[in-house]
Amino acid sequence: MANLVYKRVSTDQQSTDRQNLVLAEAGIEDPVAFEEEAGTSSRLHPLQRPKFGELLTYARPGDAAHISEMFRLVRGTKHILDVLDVLHQGRLALRIHDGAFSAMDLTARHPRTGELLSTVKFMVQTLAAAGELQRELTYDGLRAAEAKGNKGGRRPAVTTEKTDAVRTSYLGGQPIASLAREHRVSRGAIRTAVADLMPEHATGHQGAPAPELSVTLDMPGKVADFLRTAELEPAERAALDQGVTVRRGQGYTLRVRAVPSVHRALLGRCQPLDAASIPAQRKARREYANRFNALAATTGP
Repeated sequence: MANLVYKRVSTDQQSTDRQNLVLAEAGIEDPVAFEEEAGTSSRLHPLQRPKFGELLTYARPGDAAHISEMFRLVRGTKHILDVLDVLHQGRLALRIHDGAFSAMDLTARHPRTGELLSTVKFMVQTLAAAGELQRELTYDGLRAAEAKGNKGGRRPAVTTEKTDAVRTSYLGGQPIASLAREHRVSRGAIRTAVADLMPEHATGHQGAPAPELSVTLDMPGKVADFLRTAELEPAERAALDQGVTVRRGQGYTLRVRAVPSVHRALLGRCQPLDAASIPAQRKARREYANRFNALAATTGP
């Protein structure tokens, strides 16, 4: 009897390390491995996958097919029933070594009716298995890493190539939360990259100027509409693009968070509205200026 091992990962960023660990712990004797090319989707029917086809061609009656987890081979009810039917015809056993269905003989049939004994059980357990899969992936992924001598924990999320850009944007007034979304990393990773620029660090160094703190001002929608058509510096454009729209009746207010110098620059760029022929635009610009002046009076220049 031959032991035929089947492996598959869904993307080329994944590895079979975790599968290798599970299968090694199973103590399979003289395994013959069939590994799909990285990126073979689970949506592709198992019977259409190249390496699983080679496994079936290689197999002889009495052999056993081994997989680390059920979802490496099948995606749903149709997949499992089609595969089990082929395995039964070829008199092959299926062994699942971890997770859902690992304790079941999926290829067994009723001695009188010939129906698969596992069919009803499979339907009942499918929903429970779906919630279990993510937990298995996380837990076993950590086990595989530990077996290779790797420590747990996240890798630094902001790469060296991105650090300068992150620091420049932070100094330009872009909030940490916005930077985290832009670079698809955690807020903690951004804070680490700009740690020496943050106020609590700067105040500990005598003579070092503390960076400006970001503040939030409500910008009338008419001012925001005008500024979107103006030529802006990157930090000014970023502050405008990341503003939060707040509806006010038929109009709106743009809630803009930026350092005071950016607000000051934006205010300067909308000065032409003072000479605008539309009174509502002049009023909107004055509202923004009054809010900024009130802020400057409390925080200083």
